[in-house]
Amino acid sequence: MVAVAIAGASGRMGRMLVDAVLASPDCRLSGALDVPGSVALGQDAGAFAGRVTGVKVTADLHEGLAGADVLIDFTRPEGTLAHLAACRQRGVRAVVGTTGFTAAQKDEIAAHAAQVATVFAANMSVGVNVMLRLLEQATRALGPGYDIEVVEAHHKHKVDAPSGTALAMGEVLARARGVDLATHGVFERHGHTGARAEGSIGFATVRGGDLVGEHLVMFAGTGERIEIAHKSSSRANYADGSLRAARFLAALPPGATGLYDMGDVLGLK
Repeated sequence: MVAVAIAGASGRMGRMLVDAVLASPDCRLSGALDVPGSVALGQDAGAFAGRVTGVKVTADLHEGLAGADVLIDFTRPEGTLAHLAACRQRGVRAVVGTTGFTAAQKDEIAAHAAQVATVFAANMSVGVNVMLRLLEQATRALGPGYDIEVVEAHHKHKVDAPSGTALAMGEVLARARGVDLATHGVFERHGHTGARAEGSIGFATVRGGDLVGEHLVMFAGTGERIEIAHKSSSRANYADGSLRAARFLAALPPGATGLYDMGDVLGLK
């Protein structure tokens, strides 16, 4: 039985994660964390679903992580880093689905993972991670004669752009081409841009309504176009993938360390 604590328990993703844990016979909810001042503090973590779990939502990291094997965190970069520091002190393994980290913050995640095993992925969806593998294969097979564009769409409340998933796709595409995304990524176009730079990887961002998440990668060649797409209609797939990651971490031997991604979890490497 995997004891799971959830960070950001009152948010949409947090509530879905709580529900997924409660529905999993091999997992149990051990803690539920939220920010100080949240109206959910002190409430039962299952209240939104009309269930009594006996686990109260708390802002106290010591209380929220007590007895946990794994913390699942979909919050904000600063909060996630604070949670990881607490996990490191307590030997609690972590699944991180938060996006929007800077390069320096990613280095902090790696430093924590050197002390306690952590799964960090821009997207926990099983389908998205299979798509990442397909993108790598397609890029290598098609070669440099195809222009690549990444188009992503999310709800109007998302604060980072391009999405962490789109950037992860860009990194896969760039590596498969043997280039650096920092020098070959084109993240905005406006005005007289001139002809497309050879080998560039373009990004387009859409924000609106309640779109859960859509990603399309277009390989545009001469006389043909190949498109690989993933569309999410529910966050349930992120929750399911997160629990697979939690089970993966829980199955590692005692004292295990290291930074893993969903490719490791799903056996795609």
